[in-house]
Amino acid sequence: MNDHPPTMDAQAFEETTYGKVASRLIPFLFVCYIVAFLDRVNVGFAKLQMAGDLHFSDAIYGFGAGIFFIGYFIFEVPSNLILEKVGAQKWIARIMITWGIVSSAFMFTDDIAWGSLATWFGCTDAEFTFYVLRFLLGACEAGFFPGIILYLTYWFPSARRAKTIALFMTAIAISNVIGAPVSGAIMQFMHGMGGLRGWEWLFLLEGLPSIVVGVLVFVFLPNGPRQAHWLDDKEKQFIVNQVQLDEAEKESLGKGHRFMDAFSDVRVWGLALVYFSGVVCFYAINFWMPTIIQEVGIDKKDFFKVGLISIIPWGISAVAMVYWGAHSDRTGERRWHVALALLMTVAGLVGLTQVGHSPIPSLIALTLVAAGALCFVSTFWSLPTAFLSGTAAAAGIAFVNSVGNLGGHFGPDLIGRIRTLSGGASEAAFWALAAIATVGIVITLALPNTQKKLSSEH
Repeated sequence: MNDHPPTMDAQAFEETTYGKVASRLIPFLFVCYIVAFLDRVNVGFAKLQMAGDLHFSDAIYGFGAGIFFIGYFIFEVPSNLILEKVGAQKWIARIMITWGIVSSAFMFTDDIAWGSLATWFGCTDAEFTFYVLRFLLGACEAGFFPGIILYLTYWFPSARRAKTIALFMTAIAISNVIGAPVSGAIMQFMHGMGGLRGWEWLFLLEGLPSIVVGVLVFVFLPNGPRQAHWLDDKEKQFIVNQVQLDEAEKESLGKGHRFMDAFSDVRVWGLALVYFSGVVCFYAINFWMPTIIQEVGIDKKDFFKVGLISIIPWGISAVAMVYWGAHSDRTGERRWHVALALLMTVAGLVGLTQVGHSPIPSLIALTLVAAGALCFVSTFWSLPTAFLSGTAAAAGIAFVNSVGNLGGHFGPDLIGRIRTLSGGASEAAFWALAAIATVGIVITLALPNTQKKLSSEH
């Protein structure tokens, strides 16, 4: 590695090159993730109407919302390994088109007759269809997020990755900022149009953009730097060299490259548990936030107002996560940024157990949970990519993401079951989630701190 500081000309070239890459890739990936996340979580708004239409209890909804992550877990690692083999362009396009089709199919939730099959599982036809489609949606989307994280490692070295990931992942917050009022408006104002209920229009209209964007992947997303026609040869070679240098540093520090390296490293397992702790809180709040907001005193049919109020916690969270990721890159510190973000989530969850149905305190607590969860994910992914490369990175990132995302099943299901058993109260679930996040804090701080060393060398 060159120990001499780069000249101003070299620095300018580097910043210009990465600026060009970011301006080309991040906006499109941002749009991809907005439509992906909207299709994943719009069931939270649909629940406000479809639960009554289909006679779903909180337990049925919570289990169905979370079963998405079972399909996600099963197919995550294979999907990411296939992406590495066939290329990001083809595989990301496949993922988006298939999940868009499945997402739109939710409009037929109570139109499919399963007969004895549904009865054998102890379900109505509508329940069984809901569970099957949520599972299929998870299976279709499996590999998208870790595939994008892997894809970004083809372009950006470790020292630049946290801010880049944070910018990309602001799509989570923005999808809620945009999706919440749009979802509320569709359900409230399109109900009955064309003989369709509001939640049926919701799934149809929010599933179609994924199909369209999936086709556009072939236009806007090159497989890697060498295929980017908008870079000149010098820029392509510079990016390739930077990434190769980054990979070499990982190997020199004893980092893994082979497939099995991902599963033999205790840090991978530790990070999977940490990610689980953050994800379980995030999706619990995400899937239930419309219901929690509605219960502070909003008219049961004013879905649009619920959507407008939802903008507040997600808008603040979007700003917070960008700042958090940029600060982590600037300081080179990762573990404490992850741990403190989880602590913010814990504070919000504890707050929710104390405020009852008071509007302003509830909104503040929800904002703390959402901001903490998003700051967590904006910095978390700089940890596994700092010590994994090659096939181990594809497998390890997918493994951490799939195990962690099981929290997406556990969290919503936990709240649903507790609410059903308690007659609508959620406080016990919030305490349980806070305890899980606290375990994540402890594991994070117990992990070896190799990231700071790697980042500072850059």
